[in-house]
Order: sequence, then C-alpha cells, then structure tokens
Amino acid sequence: MAETRSRKPRDIEARITDEDIERARQQIGVAQRRRVEPFNLSASVDCMRHFAFGLAGDDNPLWHDPKYAASTRWRSLVAHPMFIQTMGLNETPPYPPEIKPLFRGLFRGVGKYLSGTTWTFYRPVFPGDVAYEEYTTHRIEVKQSSFADRTRSVIDTYRALWVDRAGAPIATRENSLVNAERGASAKAGKNIGVGKHVYTPDDVARIDEIYAAEQRRGADKRYWENVEVGDELTPVAKGPLTIVDLVCRHIATGMADGYDVGPTRYAWRSRRRMPAFYTADDWGVPQVAQRVHWDEQRAQDLGLPTGYDYAIMRFAWMIHLVTNWMGDDAWLHRYSVELRKFNYLGDLQICSGEVVDKTIENGRPAVELALRAVSQRGEATTLGAATVLLPSREFGPVVLPEPPFELRSRGAMVMDRRGADDLRA
Repeated sequence: MAETRSRKPRDIEARITDEDIERARQQIGVAQRRRVEPFNLSASVDCMRHFAFGLAGDDNPLWHDPKYAASTRWRSLVAHPMFIQTMGLNETPPYPPEIKPLFRGLFRGVGKYLSGTTWTFYRPVFPGDVAYEEYTTHRIEVKQSSFADRTRSVIDTYRALWVDRAGAPIATRENSLVNAERGASAKAGKNIGVGKHVYTPDDVARIDEIYAAEQRRGADKRYWENVEVGDELTPVAKGPLTIVDLVCRHIATGMADGYDVGPTRYAWRSRRRMPAFYTADDWGVPQVAQRVHWDEQRAQDLGLPTGYDYAIMRFAWMIHLVTNWMGDDAWLHRYSVELRKFNYLGDLQICSGEVVDKTIENGRPAVELALRAVSQRGEATTLGAATVLLPSREFGPVVLPEPPFELRSRGAMVMDRRGADDLRA
C-alpha cells in the first residue's frame, strides 16, 4: 500500500441546485421517517445522567442525584430539558412512491450547519418514560450566503414534536440549518485568518474564578415578586473547548445524528448505505463528514482555521445558565438560541444573561431573559432568549403550561398514525 500522503482536498465542490430546492419545498409538512432508532428508547437514570454530563457539563443534582431529586417538588430525578431529543420512537409508515424521491440525496455533499433552535417545554421527562416523535420540514428559505463567497445558501427549518403514550405533548423544537457550498466557503477564506488563542497561567486562573463563582439556586425558591428587570444571571464558563468536550458530546447523544454512523462494522454498513456521507482523508481512509469538528486539516480545506463545537453544545450551555438561576421549583417554558460565530477548538465562552421583562401569562407569573455567550475575543458568538415560569407568593407554585389544542390534536394524530397512509402533518 502507498505510504504517500495526498494534500489535494477532496469532495468540496458540490453545488446547491434548483432541483434540490424544489424537492426541499415539497417536503414541507410531510412526516419524515427516522433513518435509525433513537439513541435512547426510553429514559433511564443513567442515560439522563450521562446526557447532562456529556452535552452540558452540568452537574446540577436535579439531573444526577436521585436522592436529592426525590426531595424536590418533582419527587424524582428529572431529565435535562434537551434530553428528549435523544428519544422519540418514530412510527411514520413507509413513504408512498410519489413521496419517497423527495428524501433521496437532498443537498448531497453540501455543508450543513445548525444555526439556531427554538424549544417549548410542557412537562418533565422522568425515569421510565417513553416518547414518540413527529418530524417535519417546516420552512425553506433561499438566501445569498455571506459565509460561502456570496453564493446561494438554503436555510431549512425542521419541526420536532415529542409526545407521551397518551399523545400529550412533552416538547417541541424547531431547528434551523444553513446549507452552504463547501468549495465556495473555502474560497471565501472568511474565517481562515482566525488564530488559536494562547492562554497564560493568569488567563487560566481568571477562567477558574468564573467556574468557582458559579451559583446554583437549587432548592432555594426564586419567587417572581423578588425578581426585577435588569437583574443579572451569574455567568457560566464553558471552555476552552477541547477534543474531550466533543467526545463527551457523543457520550451524551450518540454518534448517529440521524445518519447511523459508528465504529468498525457500523461504519462499513453506513458507508454502503450512504457513500456520499464519507470522503477519503489525505491517506485514503473513508471518514465521516462530521470529522470537520475535530480534524483540523479537513476544517481548513473548508475555509475554517480548525475544528469547532456542535451547535447543540451551546444550546445546552445556555440552558445550564438559566436553570442555575431559576432553581428547582421553576419551569423553563420557552427557549431560543441563534449562533452568530463559530466556537473553535481552544475558544472560551462566557454565558451570561439578564431579566428583560416580567409578565403574568395566563395566570402564570413569568420572566423573560436575554442570553448571550461571549468568546475570549470579545465577540458575541451566541444570542438567546428564555421564558421562565416562577413560583409566586400571590399565585402559588408553578403550574405547568397547557399545550394549545392544535398541538394536542397533532399528538393524537402521531399516536394514531401507525399504519396510516396520510403523512401530512
């Protein structure tokens, strides 16, 4: 076998086509089948603990310690809010002939970057719970890409609904992803000049001070009446980002990401089914597209200085900030995040926020939070917002929000869909 190394970048010239855009639009509202089983078929204490550990780096005992959690209003360990995304049995029937081509090889070879998320949470996930999922394309937008040398980009937004055995909604999520031409992004070179930050011992000591100053409200109730607009959340440090952080992310959520990738035989099986998802590295070894997160050379081939985080890591970090502040007796109802900058290996993020409004929502006392994460470069890489329901001295403990009728109706359809022919949401 040859021992020489090829430095010619491979497979970065795929283009966004009009045909792909039209097929994507035809997917809107069609219930989609899962490529693979969910990472967790049901919630268990260990799965819940591993998720909070690996994705969020969040040591809140409400997620980890059954004895502690039993003393809270929930009477049990509670899953981290985003844990539900690792669950969801999908019983969507096989696509009929006229729909099946819509999902074959869409935007093949084009870079896909998760850029934002919006969640609504209706009830906790407890050990032993099982969830069912409906997944649909919600919106397709065509834009000119500032990331990829002013070429076209496509923003596709996907809706997920998770329900329990009775069809009652647990949570909804909308994820927005940017499809950008990899070759064009490499030519643009917009990010290639960003260098890795070098930390001095004094820098590390200051970061350690932020970790040490982190405050968790826990069992100490935060009453709505005691909150004022302008109150600041105690900052949470995340980083500097390392390969270990990326490995732990996969401990939390698995490797699949809907693509059924994995080690050895799983990789071989996946390559047979999705050859376009694998490209050869400089030594000719087939490698999964996700390697851009940890493979510096692959990242540079695509116009980036080095690997970078997964979007869902920052989504979880901002929830860590919020749940630390709100305490065990509150409820995170709505939550959204937009990613504005890459978070490269070696980067530090300081997550912070403030109260921007107080409301009474359907008899439920709530506060609105503005969230942000700022890197060691002073750049706001992440912006977000959250609605938190708080206990009140006047109105009493938090009452969980009721899903709207339209959502409850969809939940009933999810549970009635097994074997059905109608895939329209």
